[in-house]
Amino acid sequence: MIPRVHKRGSNTFGLLNYLYGKGTHEEHVDPHLVAAWDNFAPDPGRDPQATKRHLQQLLDQPVQALAESRRPAKHVWHLSVRAAPDDPVLSDEQWGEIARRMVAATGIAPAADEAGCRWAAVRHADDHIHIIATLVREDGRRPRLNNDAKRSQAEARLIEAEYGLKQLSTGDGTAAQRPTSAELHKAQRQGRERTTREELRESVRRAVTGARSEEEFFDRLASAGLLIRKREAPSGDLLGYKVALPDDRNKIGEPVFYPGARLAPDLSLPRIRERWSADSDKMESLDSPGSASPNSPSAARRRTATAAWVAIGVVEDGDDAVAAAYVAATGEVLDALAKTSAAHTRSELRDAANAFERASRSHIRAVRGHDRALRQAARDLVHGGPALGRGEDGASTAMVIDMLFFLVTAAAHWHARKGHAQQAEAASRAAEHLRNAYRPAAAQPLGVLYQRGRRLSQRVLQRQTALLRETLPSLAEKILAEPGWYALAATIAEADAAGHDPAALLSDAVESRELGTADSVSDVLVWRLRRRADLPADATGIPKNRTVQNPAKVRPATARATTSGRRFGEEAPGHTR
Repeated sequence: MIPRVHKRGSNTFGLLNYLYGKGTHEEHVDPHLVAAWDNFAPDPGRDPQATKRHLQQLLDQPVQALAESRRPAKHVWHLSVRAAPDDPVLSDEQWGEIARRMVAATGIAPAADEAGCRWAAVRHADDHIHIIATLVREDGRRPRLNNDAKRSQAEARLIEAEYGLKQLSTGDGTAAQRPTSAELHKAQRQGRERTTREELRESVRRAVTGARSEEEFFDRLASAGLLIRKREAPSGDLLGYKVALPDDRNKIGEPVFYPGARLAPDLSLPRIRERWSADSDKMESLDSPGSASPNSPSAARRRTATAAWVAIGVVEDGDDAVAAAYVAATGEVLDALAKTSAAHTRSELRDAANAFERASRSHIRAVRGHDRALRQAARDLVHGGPALGRGEDGASTAMVIDMLFFLVTAAAHWHARKGHAQQAEAASRAAEHLRNAYRPAAAQPLGVLYQRGRRLSQRVLQRQTALLRETLPSLAEKILAEPGWYALAATIAEADAAGHDPAALLSDAVESRELGTADSVSDVLVWRLRRRADLPADATGIPKNRTVQNPAKVRPATARATTSGRRFGEEAPGHTR
């Protein structure tokens, strides 16, 4: 149940005219009273003898009874209460009881207080009501409305529990504005899956992802096909911006513009500038180890996996303001990955980015600059271009999804510790979408590794089995019983061929975090080893008949293989902990 206290007004009749009208897009159906301060209050919706003017005069009576100098300038209070999308349709009687509880909880008409304010609850749709009240009590005093929005939220949680409705989390004022009923009906009429506000929010988020200047940001908005209107000071300084979809028009055919701040709090121009002010003068792609081109999609994904791995530690153990910056930058990385993903993962990655959008903001103000590596990773993904979804591109996509899953999960835990219920829930939903995206992304590269492992000679497999039992005695039998063991065996063989010490790599990978509860420990270790040893993600580097050297004679592990990891661990999406 979602209550929302609207801005106070001064025109009682104007609000009643809207509540009892057809709506801006004919969306109001059968407007009628479900409750009021007086059981005999006129209902212009269902009583042919009643009028909106009569109801307005009765509501305003206590206001008019005061001397003009004592009347509040904004005397109209307005609260809408909306059911969650999955909730059942409530009866008029149920909505009436909800209205009485809301006016009591907010201080409009406290229970057993006969001198409370006059109010009326109007229903013109199945899923919500509007409560209008005038802010002068029957005794001429003003109501006590301190924290009325917060109190309405608290009452909504009680109502949800008592009525068996979906339990929502109380917001903290950092969420993006929800689409209005008019916007939802307009999208439905136009055959759009989402409202204009939602489409614009995603487009602006993607435009700001990895951008490092206003010029680049606005160029991206224009390239996305949005109409842009800039607000300038008399001096010529840019103060803000608005965007519109070319085909979204009002009744007189003009584009409907939305300011950035009305799309999301962090999409206002001042908040966007905070990201740029902390960027280095040169935020550009760097070469990545391995055979991939520095600007290729696969190279960008490998760099992103490394940046995400480092970020996990910061989010788990870092200062709150720095962690908040990393969490916010994680949203940019998800947007960039969704924008450049292949068709078989695009939908889930887009849903993950959209879900995490709510988790990217909280009242903990981010200190920008520390998150530069993640923002650079987002920029690399955008400039690396779309991945093909196969070969090294596909395998590196699986690797980065795997790592982002852990980062998003760490963000969910961080929000939960801070009491950010909505953000924690949003991050958890994003993690589930990443799980779903990981499965098709990982199927082909892990399948190739599996076949490589099956082709290893029995002698090599016996040596690797002995190595595994010696290095990981507590996990060896579990790993050997898994289908993914052959993919891990192929990875160990490739690491050995590249000059790494497999025993050192395995020990380092396991010491990162416990693996005993993972569904497939072998899958987890495959990605850990391949990332730490800088092996090609798609297993193209291992000769088919390569045999494993004796671990006792192999060269010592490189510094990259033994020190690139942190003490924070990972499990492949889809595995329980």
